[in-house]
Amino acid sequence: MRTVALTDPRDQKPPQRVTLTPEQLRARSRRNIAIGVSIALLVVLFYLVTIAKLGPGIFNRPL
Repeated sequence: MRTVALTDPRDQKPPQRVTLTPEQLRARSRRNIAIGVSIALLVVLFYLVTIAKLGPGIFNRPL
């Protein structure tokens, strides 16, 4: 049997906030842009591979 320590939520301190320096903010922005570009390139790659696997005949079908 486990023992659970009950604490009063009013006794808990609010979480500490971290303030980033301008250099850290720029680094975060560059990382976010790099991740976004990587995801976009991956989407384009998957699209091209899918079209290549389906073959050029996919465009010559009746609608």
